[in-house]
Amino acid sequence: MPVPAKPQPTAKPVAEPRAILGPGGNRVAVGKEDPKRQSKPQKPRKPAAAEVPASAVKSSASVDSTASSNSNSNSSSASSVKKMAKCRRTVKSVVGATVARPVSPGAEDGGVSGPLKRCDWITANSDPLYTSFHDEEWGVPVHDDRKLFELLVFSQALAELSWPMILQLREVFRKFFANFDPSFVAHFDEKKMLCVKVNGKPLLSEPKLRAVIENAKQTIKIQEEFGSFSNYIWSFVNHKPIRNGFRYARQVPIKTPKAEVISKNMMQRGFCSVGPTVIYSFMQVSGMVNDHLLSCFRYRECIADAKRDFKPKTEETEVKNEGSGSPRPS
Repeated sequence: MPVPAKPQPTAKPVAEPRAILGPGGNRVAVGKEDPKRQSKPQKPRKPAAAEVPASAVKSSASVDSTASSNSNSNSSSASSVKKMAKCRRTVKSVVGATVARPVSPGAEDGGVSGPLKRCDWITANSDPLYTSFHDEEWGVPVHDDRKLFELLVFSQALAELSWPMILQLREVFRKFFANFDPSFVAHFDEKKMLCVKVNGKPLLSEPKLRAVIENAKQTIKIQEEFGSFSNYIWSFVNHKPIRNGFRYARQVPIKTPKAEVISKNMMQRGFCSVGPTVIYSFMQVSGMVNDHLLSCFRYRECIADAKRDFKPKTEETEVKNEGSGSPRPS
């Protein structure tokens, strides 16, 4: 009877190690190597280049760009380095030197330097004659009778012409009116008056021309009564200019109560076309009133001109009073 064979114990299956994910996501078995990797010899790695500091890179770039600029290269980096070098040379040459700058009046006394500041009605587009007139004549005290008569005629002409146009025709005015000699203009007859033309057109309208002739006659009478037209006209402001000190052009008036008083007196004496507006324009241009804006460089200059002009007259008056034995004015 056959003996049953003993069941041999079955071998337990060996557990395979668990697979893990590599860095790239591929499944890699632990404990097993890829035969392909073993067969392929590993190539020697090249030594990594040493990192260069950014400052060294910049310096080398500047050296390269300087070299390229010396060889007249057209690269943008070379041109920029060249400009920088030029600026450095300029700065070095300027160190220790005194640079001349345009200085506006008053800067030496602690004022602010810069371009000249004029009244607001003088702009960059103003006529050069008008700008020069503002800088040299407008607001300067005038005491010469011929000059005063000229400015009175111009103030009357403003009703028909502008200041730039008048200044352009100034020599024509002087030629026709014999440099504004009142004794000459007072003898104008009808024929002479009608000859006052420019390019076939009257220099002024007929009423204005007649007013100029009549005012010349009255100016002669004033000279006989007061010694000069200057003594008469300046007596209304006590022989000292009025200083208004306006900040803005809109504050400058076209007439004042003082101008109305002068206008009324002159019309009573027989003057023509001398309304308050005309008289105030005359006061402004003849320096009887300083209407330059406070920001204008001519404001202080006209004040200085007035002081310099007023002192000699005062001293002369005192000397005359001492010689005559009359008491000096208090």
